[in-house]
Amino acid sequence: MGSKNVLTKLLAVIGTILVWIPLLFMLLFAILRYFQTGQFQMDYLIPAEILPVPMVGALLLFWAALRARMRRAVIGWTLLAAVVLIVGSQVVAVVTGMASGAIEAAGWPYYLTLGGIIAYDVALVVIGIAGIVLIRDVFKPAKVSSIPPAPEGTAPNPPVTIPPDAGTDSAG
Repeated sequence: MGSKNVLTKLLAVIGTILVWIPLLFMLLFAILRYFQTGQFQMDYLIPAEILPVPMVGALLLFWAALRARMRRAVIGWTLLAAVVLIVGSQVVAVVTGMASGAIEAAGWPYYLTLGGIIAYDVALVVIGIAGIVLIRDVFKPAKVSSIPPAPEGTAPNPPVTIPPDAGTDSAG
């Protein structure tokens, strides 16, 4: 196994862990809150609050996908969507004055900002699932041969030989 394969596997595992950390914290705190109060309340802002952690993880996953030449599209496009969604929701909050408190958190700016953050969380889930699938793919053993072995009790597959004059035209 070459060092390239080891690095790719390491990038995929670390990237997937970093993407899932804020999502699992969000779920863990929701479960704890449920047992404390009896109400299910999920803090969907956690992945946005610790933005560098899942973003570094997603970038590591994209690097691993590029190296492995697998799952590049789903990880790359979803990473781009996640960045656009989180930046876009923050731009809406700042431009409308909602981030500074100049206007009340209500109406279309509030819902647009909220929708962008929730869609960002969903994009992280997609990247996390793609990371798990990438890990499965890079740890899958390589196929040795596409020729199936001969059934038991029979002679092994004979080697294929090409006669030396097979490529020449005998018609003259």
